[in-house]
Amino acid sequence: MPQEATGLHETTFSVSAMDCVSEENIVRLALAEVPGISSLTFNLAKRELKVVHQGEAIRILERLRPLRLGAEMRESHLLASPEGSRTLRSTCSVPKMDCPSEENMIRMAFGDVVGVKSLAFDLPNRKLEVVHESDAQVLLDRLAPLNLGATLKDSAPLSATAQIPTSSSQDDADEARTLRLLLMINGVMFFLELALGLVAQSTGLIADSLDMFADAAVYGLALYAVGKAASLKVRAARVAGWLQLLLALGALAEVMRRFLFGSEPESVLMMGVGVLALAANVTCLVLISKKRDRGAHMTASYIFSANDVIANLGVIAAGVLVALTGSPYPDLIIGTIIGVVVMNGARRILQLR
Repeated sequence: MPQEATGLHETTFSVSAMDCVSEENIVRLALAEVPGISSLTFNLAKRELKVVHQGEAIRILERLRPLRLGAEMRESHLLASPEGSRTLRSTCSVPKMDCPSEENMIRMAFGDVVGVKSLAFDLPNRKLEVVHESDAQVLLDRLAPLNLGATLKDSAPLSATAQIPTSSSQDDADEARTLRLLLMINGVMFFLELALGLVAQSTGLIADSLDMFADAAVYGLALYAVGKAASLKVRAARVAGWLQLLLALGALAEVMRRFLFGSEPESVLMMGVGVLALAANVTCLVLISKKRDRGAHMTASYIFSANDVIANLGVIAAGVLVALTGSPYPDLIIGTIIGVVVMNGARRILQLR
């Protein structure tokens, strides 16, 4: 192979028949196992794909042509020569990273960083491992605006024999199917809990429905953002964050209104809907548990759903206390706690730049 072909290149492809997310996903799956690819950037409006890669661009074109999307190579230029590039493995401590929303924020922040080969998340230990070719300071520059307390712990050259983590097309497809099912469950439960929470005059149920919405937003954003340019990912995150914030403020306002003017939450309906929501989240937990070892994102989703189960138990407990005491305060307290948690999640999403 000529010396020019062994450097880091950016190649632009015209893909004339690529005009929706499904075709983006087809392209992404087709290129998933091509060695040396660092990043994919899609532009649906221009029907264009930019690939940062090592090696010859013809290998990529040979994977695209069987898709019958009219792929043609437009231009290719060298980004870094072999002598000037090296692969590093950097470990960052991220103290405030504890759920999928923060993991997605970090993935989006690195979406257009040239030379990032893989991201490995360790939520229990609040650590992030990045295999990359850029200077480690670039990583910190992207993490700092997220306000997650990120610091660089270690950065060292990766040995030539080390394996860079990759995911197979089948793994990606399996995870996508699981995420779609989780999105459907959480979306249905959001509308159901919200409607029945209003009927039951329960702020706990209303706030818990917003927690369902927060989950659905995380899963929906993960699916929507696959293969898209970093700017579109950030826009999607901010739209979800603003909507989540407005709903959380609405739930807290409803708690205040019912505190001032009184309410009579129906404990039996609270407990019934709480049990239904608990069953939905336990189902989500079982689905994710089958794939939680396939990657940090699925492990994070498992932890997130486990927290939802705890919130559901809180709603059920509030219903029991309302029935025993005849007081609306247990419902108001649970509604306030869940509303604040949802609002804090929205705040972190909106901090993304």
